[in-house]
Amino acid sequence: VQLVESGGGSVQPGGSLRLSCVASGFTFSEKDMRWFRQAPGKEREWVAYINSPGAVRDYADSVKGRFIISRDNTKNTVYLQMNSLKPEDTAVYYCYTQSGNTDKYWGQGTQVTVSS
Repeated sequence: VQLVESGGGSVQPGGSLRLSCVASGFTFSEKDMRWFRQAPGKEREWVAYINSPGAVRDYADSVKGRFIISRDNTKNTVYLQMNSLKPEDTAVYYCYTQSGNTDKYWGQGTQVTVSS
């Protein structure tokens, strides 16, 4: 299993970024996917969830109304569109999936920095 994130960078407050996570090594269309983030000195926190067909989505309260999770099962890719970015969104963003209750898979992360 491999998850490879991209799309991070530096942006001013109020700006937008779109993260991508390309998956391989498993049947992507059968797996729910999640985005997490970890800010410096803080624990990793869940950001967004999308089920395998893409019909169900959920968000942390801190990003609801600003972030949109989506997926393209033909491209084995999950996205996180981040709008109205705030300095507190600064973190390393990780793509995540799991198999059963014990096999957990993380990407390497992509840095997002929101600063003026």
